[in-house]
Amino acid sequence: LAAFTAADLQGVVDQVSVYARVSPENKLQIVDALQSKGQIVAMTGDGVNDAPALKKADIGVAMGQRGTDAARQAADMVLQDDAFSSIVAAVRQGRIIFGNIRQSIMFMLCTNVAEVIAVAAAAAAGGFSTLPIPLLPLQILYLNVITDVFPALALGMGEGDPDVMKRQPRPSGESVLTRRHWAAVGGWALLLAASVLAALVIAFYGLGFTQRQAVTISFLTLAFGKLWFVFNLRRPGSAVFNNDIVKNPYVAAAIALCVTLLLAAVYLPVLSNLLKTANPAQLGWLVILGMSLVPFVVGQALRVFQRAGGQS
Repeated sequence: LAAFTAADLQGVVDQVSVYARVSPENKLQIVDALQSKGQIVAMTGDGVNDAPALKKADIGVAMGQRGTDAARQAADMVLQDDAFSSIVAAVRQGRIIFGNIRQSIMFMLCTNVAEVIAVAAAAAAGGFSTLPIPLLPLQILYLNVITDVFPALALGMGEGDPDVMKRQPRPSGESVLTRRHWAAVGGWALLLAASVLAALVIAFYGLGFTQRQAVTISFLTLAFGKLWFVFNLRRPGSAVFNNDIVKNPYVAAAIALCVTLLLAAVYLPVLSNLLKTANPAQLGWLVILGMSLVPFVVGQALRVFQRAGGQS
């Protein structure tokens, strides 16, 4: 290695698996050569002479028990048990946490953008018709406190798919939300907002409900649409009844709690008077369930199609 130039090392670094009797400079050169090939490099070490390479690598891993202070300070991660298997466990947890953060953000963005679109569209249409605003200010606040917080927290508690370590690693420069995710946010928000406005139009014009009843129906359609939308966030290619969302007990608990609080918003007089809701009656509940399930049905059909196409 001492006789190798940087170009020489770059030419063979992909074919060599084992190096022996390397100097601290050689370690740094190997890391640099691998990175020049576009590789993501992890470096493990315990001595002072490992510190430069630990610092240079994309992730430096130092031994916590027998490692020197210099190695631990230069590293990004310290193995408290000095076991290499802990690196695999850390990678797995990192992938799960990243996926949970992405799911929570997608849920919050899709559902909240849908609120904005529905209110803005109804407000714009109000100048040409008698269509009421689908959500009152306190109703929006109630939704933000209830149906936004608990499902998002539950998504953050997921344990991930069993095959999370079988996937290809994502690019190092990939952001939490890619262009594909932003496009999905726009599509899902439009679909959810359209379902809410359709429920409002059906209730107000089609069924002749009072304005208070019609607004209650659009309010509940958005609320339940948010809850069902959680299941659309399962990984493409996963099974309908065997995925990280369905197997997450916190998601089930969050949905049960939200449903209880939503029913209280309609049937508990104190909350009903505060939020200005009204009993939607049996026909109104049919509209709520039917329209709130539209995004869910579309999402599940899309996931089935993706699974059939081999996407993961």
